[in-house]
Amino acid sequence: MNQLMKQVAGIAVASMTILGMASAAQAVEVKEVVSEGGIRAWLIEDHMNPLMTMDIAFTGAGAATDPADKMGLANMVSGLIDEGAGAMDSQTFRGEMENRSISLSFDAGRDDFSGSLTTLTRERETAIDLLRLALSEPRFDDEAVERIRSQIVSGLKRAENDPGDIASRTFFKSIFGGHPYARPVSGNFETVAGLNANDFRNFVGQAFAKDNLIIGVAGDITAEELGPLLDEAFGSLPDHSDLPVIADVTPKFGGIDVVDQDIPQSQAIWGQKGIERKDPDFYPAYVMNYILGGGGFSSRLTEEVREKRGLAYGVYSYLANLDHAVMMMGGVATRNDAIGQSLSLVSAEWTKMKEKGVSQEELDNAKSYLTGAYPLRFTSLGNLSGMLVGMQKDDLGMDFLDRRNSLVDAVTLDDVNRVAAELMDPANVTVTVVGKPEGKLAF
Repeated sequence: MNQLMKQVAGIAVASMTILGMASAAQAVEVKEVVSEGGIRAWLIEDHMNPLMTMDIAFTGAGAATDPADKMGLANMVSGLIDEGAGAMDSQTFRGEMENRSISLSFDAGRDDFSGSLTTLTRERETAIDLLRLALSEPRFDDEAVERIRSQIVSGLKRAENDPGDIASRTFFKSIFGGHPYARPVSGNFETVAGLNANDFRNFVGQAFAKDNLIIGVAGDITAEELGPLLDEAFGSLPDHSDLPVIADVTPKFGGIDVVDQDIPQSQAIWGQKGIERKDPDFYPAYVMNYILGGGGFSSRLTEEVREKRGLAYGVYSYLANLDHAVMMMGGVATRNDAIGQSLSLVSAEWTKMKEKGVSQEELDNAKSYLTGAYPLRFTSLGNLSGMLVGMQKDDLGMDFLDRRNSLVDAVTLDDVNRVAAELMDPANVTVTVVGKPEGKLAF
């Protein structure tokens, strides 16, 4: 680690301590910044250390927009656009980042194409210029393309035999059928092999625009300083994206799929209907899921499967929301001879939650943890800028960080138990198991 990187690491540790104390003592102020060119961003200022983070998302520009014969396109672009841009080839571009301790990375999910930038204050002009070049003038040189393609192919080869990857691919294909969500984000060997520089340039031209751009910034910068940097970074982008419209989809749940693999441990994932983030009952569902399987060692699933019987190291559930589909999912990995019993225990807890709900003590403990632990999310600037992007994407309002705990506190026992009775659907759960499970499987 070079000296500047050590400095960044030290600043990050200091920021964690300071922000952790500050967030517990006072509200975090979110500001909206609008540049002269009309670029909007949400900002949290923190001038305790000379560090700034910026998170961005191009909404609707994720892997779901990949044509069927070009699966993996968005994912491959995310690995390429910081591999040389403008007059700089890959070595020069990445050398500039390394020498100035600038971190810049991109990622493609199913729904969005995202980016993350971290820089020391004194290097932010250079960092913003590198971001601009990556978004507006990526090179897609042959050397970089083939190197990134080789890395993706290596990942696809590993995924061929990885139980978790197999389970995920099988599960999504089962519940989404012909919808784009059924396709793997990384594509397959055939489609990745066929992608070329023209495909990458077309994607960038269609996906990166001002109208689908969300920006969150945190750290050592004022609103007045940020405005011009927004125009510098994003001002050259087209006004409008040109992306295919992805249809909403209702996943088809029910049944058990077993993928035979000669391994000593079976991997299982499952899912059922979910709840919209904007639904008034989202927070009762959120608290309910914490009690069921989202609370780690304090959850019912962990207590029944791990603590009482030692069947698995971990078991969990969570609310999984995509832009065009909502689910409630979970997973467990355990010995082949124990997977059937583990799933039976999970199913019993699913049914118990639907029929009997939770106790007042469970609710009080869950709310106490969820509100008490929330300030820990403010302990890094990267978390804050990422949260600002999520808040905008979900239309939660600029005051959400102040309101969030009150939304949890407002959840009542009647709320949770009513939502549990309505949401939990043990008769219509899709289960995917990869391994050599012994005995009968049921949910």
